[in-house]
Amino acid sequence: MSELRRTPLYAAHVRLKARLVPFAGFELPIQYTSIREEHTAVRERAGLFDVSHMGQIYFSGAKACETLERLLTCAVDSLKVGCARYGLLLNESGGCIDDVMLTREAEDLYFLCVNASNVESARGWIESQVGIKVGLTPEAESGSDLQLEDRSDQTALLALQGPAAKAILTKLGPDESELPKRFRVARFNLAGADTLVSGTGYTGSPGYELYVSNADAEKVFEAILEVGATDGVFPAGLGARDTLRLEAALALHGHELDDQTTPFEAGLDRFVKPLDSGFIGAEALASKAAANDPNARSLIGFEMTERGIARADYEIVSAGEVIGRVTSGTPSPTLGKSIGLGYVPRSQSEVGRMLAIRIRNKDVAAKIVERPFV
Repeated sequence: MSELRRTPLYAAHVRLKARLVPFAGFELPIQYTSIREEHTAVRERAGLFDVSHMGQIYFSGAKACETLERLLTCAVDSLKVGCARYGLLLNESGGCIDDVMLTREAEDLYFLCVNASNVESARGWIESQVGIKVGLTPEAESGSDLQLEDRSDQTALLALQGPAAKAILTKLGPDESELPKRFRVARFNLAGADTLVSGTGYTGSPGYELYVSNADAEKVFEAILEVGATDGVFPAGLGARDTLRLEAALALHGHELDDQTTPFEAGLDRFVKPLDSGFIGAEALASKAAANDPNARSLIGFEMTERGIARADYEIVSAGEVIGRVTSGTPSPTLGKSIGLGYVPRSQSEVGRMLAIRIRNKDVAAKIVERPFV
């Protein structure tokens, strides 16, 4: 078993007495106080997450845009400098290699924020499609039209999420009017550190993600906790991050998404540009769309109407027959009831339909509901 990696904030987590667990090859905090308390802080005030395990792959040069246009489901050419956009990397079969956040920092400079567990697979897929290696390459050194660089090991990423996030950041210098709106980015000096502030997040609450160098990560983290103390900011761990994203019905790769699942099955149609635009996987998606199979899988959100907690891989049952499986489930701290996501045939996915979740060999009643849950 390989040794777990640590983020630049490991010492801070130990000092704050976080409970640390293995995740995607890293030793990361699952909670500091309690998942419920940290979850509530984000919904009502603010929470600060260490998400430095995420990866960043940079594309630069005159061919960066056209390369990304072929690799991603989202439109790249229309993305303005200083903006971010959600998209997916697909294989030739239309399956999701990873879901990513694309940011355009400058005219010919972009980067993808990729999931920690997929950094190597995403990098390998990109290399196989582009024909050059990610990192310093002979092509890059000779000034080619496309350079690829993996800055994952040089970059720390913090997520300040919650309604008080804006007020907290203004205490570190920026005027409220200067802070980026949703899916916008801007650079600031925060606590003496050059910081790329992005109006993005993975919680369903307003907030920001902060890209800083490894060397500056701890001082920015500590500065936010210090100036945000009167606003009720909490350090928050992976446990709250998961319950928050689930309430917002945000997909998690390895659960709702994998290389066998298409964006259409996952309900991510709005992040897919026209299928005649030539991106990898488009032909497969067009073929599946034309088939219009009523038994094709469809992602649903459900709430338990009887006492019980749905967990990943539990069976979804209708009239005693297994029709699908749960991908994620949790008690919702905000709603006070158990919720979940899962896949069932499209013909049985309408909102309001009653079904059951098989929990320890007992079928417990649930109902398909609108997403997001909050």
